[in-house]
Amino acid sequence: QVQLVESGGGLVQAGGSLRLSCAASVRTFFNIAMGWFRQAPGKEREFVATISWRGSTNYADSVKGRFTISRDNAKNTVYLQMNTLKPEDTAVYYCAAGATTVDFNSWGQGTQVTVSS
Repeated sequence: QVQLVESGGGLVQAGGSLRLSCAASVRTFFNIAMGWFRQAPGKEREFVATISWRGSTNYADSVKGRFTISRDNAKNTVYLQMNTLKPEDTAVYYCAAGATTVDFNSWGQGTQVTVSS
């Protein structure tokens, strides 16, 4: 499994921006898929965005046009740039890694994002 460490969460006002980072400790980072998921209080964890090893991206409808996932293979890091944040984006955000974008088997500890209205 891959060790994942998220950072960049915090408290922001509605309309603001945050950038989450996830550092992966694996030699073959360039060859794995990465993703971001989130879980709000009282709700199930949900998909936010994924990026394949080739750089193909996919987004949940609720974040399209506001969030951007990217990866830096030289730094073994995946990012989630979140703009125009809304209170409903408040959740714990988790980074995930796997062989494909539909097969995640490693998870980070999560980072809290709170958007105030």
